[in-house]
Amino acid sequence: MENPHAERQAVLLERILKNTSKCTETILELNHCLEEILRANTPVKTAADLATKYRKNVQYNLEATKGN
Repeated sequence: MENPHAERQAVLLERILKNTSKCTETILELNHCLEEILRANTPVKTAADLATKYRKNVQYNLEATKGN
């Protein structure tokens, strides 16, 4: 005679493993999408860095000319 609790636990464990597998696949897909977004945003980051440096240089030169 088989243990009904063991059978029920086996079914539940199988469901847990299946859901975990789906979750892992989804997380991997999410990571892939995030990598694509980061790659696509690289030029925007470069432009933002350049604009920030330009603003700092302008601010520095304005402060330097005030002293004269």
